[in-house]
Amino acid sequence: MDLSADHIKSLHKYELRILQSIEYLMSRYSWVPEEELVHNSRLSANEVHFRLSKLMEKGMVKYSQVPYPGYCLIFNGYDTLAISHLVKKGIISSLGSCIGEGKESRVYEALGTGPVILKLHRIGQRSFQTVRRGRNYLPEKQHCPWVLASHFSAEQEYLALCTLQNHVRVPTPLLMNRNVIAMTYIAGDRLSDCTLENPREVLDEIIAQVRAAYSRGYIHGDLSEYNVMFDGEEIWIIDWPQWVSPHHENASEILDHDLETITKFFHRRYRISSDMNEVRSLVTGC
Repeated sequence: MDLSADHIKSLHKYELRILQSIEYLMSRYSWVPEEELVHNSRLSANEVHFRLSKLMEKGMVKYSQVPYPGYCLIFNGYDTLAISHLVKKGIISSLGSCIGEGKESRVYEALGTGPVILKLHRIGQRSFQTVRRGRNYLPEKQHCPWVLASHFSAEQEYLALCTLQNHVRVPTPLLMNRNVIAMTYIAGDRLSDCTLENPREVLDEIIAQVRAAYSRGYIHGDLSEYNVMFDGEEIWIIDWPQWVSPHHENASEILDHDLETITKFFHRRYRISSDMNEVRSLVTGC
């Protein structure tokens, strides 16, 4: 079930309280027992049971009898908690449509004092263990439910955007809560969807932005034609949750992969050749 603005708007205050209780208790339980929700939410057993049925109808909560009866948040519920907080803080006033979806995120239009983009990080259950092994920002030993792990992915990207916003062309972050980042709207298209009149200049500018990020301790980690935006005049680099430091043990290989991916795109589409040693030297200064 897709995230529904109507479901969020119609959420009863007790339903919001129960979502918050499930979130809190999921740090201790894989499936939260109903009696624990009664105790934590300070609502009657009948009220909790009724509100849980409504939350399941809205696709925000899941119930299981194995290994024991209990409830857990699913992404729509976790997204709802985050979006409700953004509304409370005055960052957004309405939620628009989904305008993009990747392996680990969804992007929505929203309205605040102007157009806003909401990026909802969603690390799926199947990829969670792979992500956990490959990314340093997930806790290694403590219990970390896979839905809530998306918070760490959002936090990683938010840190990059906050650090780079005055030095690299990235979206300006407005606020992060849980797995959702609110950021400024960028007009334009992904590089993959553009036909460039001056491809060499655009490639040079991308390399300059990669260099600026590198000098401030950030390697993108997933750079491609799909996460560079072009508005007809300037480029913007988006999607930063996989960044690594230049001091990371695999930094050299990750940087090389970023540079090879973007230069191969320009060679494939525009027949522009690049010397990888020169490009790498431009970025690292070595």
